[in-house]
Amino acid sequence: MTSHHDSPRFRIAFIGLGKVGTAMAVLLRRSGYPLAALYDVSPEAREQAASATGAPVASGAAEAAARGDAVFITTGDDRILPVCREIADGQGFRKGQMAVHMSGAGGLDLLQPAREAGADRASIHPMQAFADSAMALQNLPGSVFGVTADEPARDRAVRIVEDLGGSPFFIAEENKALYHAAACMASNYLVTLIRQVETVYESIGMDREAARKAFWPLVRGTLRNIEIMGTVPALTGPVARGDAGTIGKHLQAFREKLPQLLETYSILGKQTVELAREKGSLSPEQAERLHSIFSGGKP
Repeated sequence: MTSHHDSPRFRIAFIGLGKVGTAMAVLLRRSGYPLAALYDVSPEAREQAASATGAPVASGAAEAAARGDAVFITTGDDRILPVCREIADGQGFRKGQMAVHMSGAGGLDLLQPAREAGADRASIHPMQAFADSAMALQNLPGSVFGVTADEPARDRAVRIVEDLGGSPFFIAEENKALYHAAACMASNYLVTLIRQVETVYESIGMDREAARKAFWPLVRGTLRNIEIMGTVPALTGPVARGDAGTIGKHLQAFREKLPQLLETYSILGKQTVELAREKGSLSPEQAERLHSIFSGGKP
């Protein structure tokens, strides 16, 4: 990967070397950014990141931060503020430096100790899922990054995102929780939903691998339709058709065989009725009947 800009002017330190922090360090190094120092409380994490990047390892968080012009605190969300405070107490921040975290829901307040020490703050959050370090390396380039930053740090934050091959999207501080909740729904809850689909197929005698092979072309085709057409036109199936009899059979089967999934199916069904109304495929009477069935009424 090559940088989108002429020789980067700032050195980057990373504190917190999990899969995302390590992948970011590797990718920014490839983009031409000098890595000033790395640090993690785990010796194993330090060793793995140093091996992957060739960057020097500091003896502590404050020492690592002091070496960088930009300081990425890529710990777990709950550790960002304590680590930032530890760095500030150890004189790791200075005026003109940039402190960065990658939390989707966390605001710039997590970096307040850096601000008080004169550093500018930014949050850079990739809209991407990272099951492991290899996937993080593969998926980060080309992602959209949610960016929230103090005004003096905005240009540098955008430059980092663009040098990663990403696209910046600015998020107001007060909207970060909703922004991140939507990302969780798009990714984490999709995984949960697919796991429930596997559970249904396992209950009728298919093993998990065979089930995935059976329904995955349907999932892939649906995602492709959404990507090309948008959500509303992509809706198909018995709810969109107003097929109350079929929905009644589904609900009865869940009551008898998989009652633990009945609530999920019913709640999603009611939301799908509203989507079908938006599409224009249901009359008001059909929509009312389906709502009644999903609420426990008879088909």
